[in-house]
Amino acid sequence: MSGAAVAARPTIALLQAHSLTSVVQAEIERLILDGELAPGAKLTEAMLADRLGVSRGPIREAFRILEEAGLVRLEKNRGVFVRSIPLDEAMEIYDLRAMVDESAGRALAERITPEQLKELRTMVEQMERLVKDGHNTSASDLYHGLNLAFHDRIVEFVGNRKLIDLYRRLVKELARFRRGNLADGQQIPVSAQEHRAILKAITAGDAD
Repeated sequence: MSGAAVAARPTIALLQAHSLTSVVQAEIERLILDGELAPGAKLTEAMLADRLGVSRGPIREAFRILEEAGLVRLEKNRGVFVRSIPLDEAMEIYDLRAMVDESAGRALAERITPEQLKELRTMVEQMERLVKDGHNTSASDLYHGLNLAFHDRIVEFVGNRKLIDLYRRLVKELARFRRGNLADGQQIPVSAQEHRAILKAITAGDAD
C-alpha cells in the first residue's frame, strides 16, 4: 500500500464521520420539528443510537450542533433535553423573523427574475387550492410545508448567505409554534391571503 493511500485514510475517515454526524443531526432535528420528540423530553445517546442504528459518537456531536441551533439544551449532570421556548422569547423570535421577511421581500422586489416569480406564484396557487379543498390534517401538513418553502425561497432568492442562515435558524426554533397555529385550520385562509398579497407586492416591484 502506498504512503499516499495510508495518509489519505484519516481524511476519508474524518469525512465519513462528518457526513454521518450531519445525517444523524438532520434526523434528530426532524424528530423534534415533527413533534415526535416533544419539548422537555430527555434525550439519551443510548436511546437515539439504538433508534438510528449508529454509534454514540455521532449522536454526541449532533447534540452539540443542535444546542447551537437552539433546539436542545445541555444541562450539566442532568443530560440533554428538547428545548422549550418561553412565550416571551417566542414573541421576540417572531418579531425578528418578521423583520427578516420584510427585508428580504423588499430586496427581492427590486431584482426578482421571471423564473423566481413563477416558482413563488405556483406555491401560492397550491396554497389556495388547499384552502378550497377544506381543512383536514393532510391539507394542514401540506400547507405548512408550502408556507415554509415560500418564505424560505424568498430569502434564498435574495442571495445573502448570512441572512439565509439566520432565517432558517429562526424558523427551526419556531416550527412547532407556527405549525400549531396553522393546524386548527382557522388561520390557513388568512395565511393564504397574506401570501397572495406578498406575491402581488413582489410582482409589482413594490419595495415598500
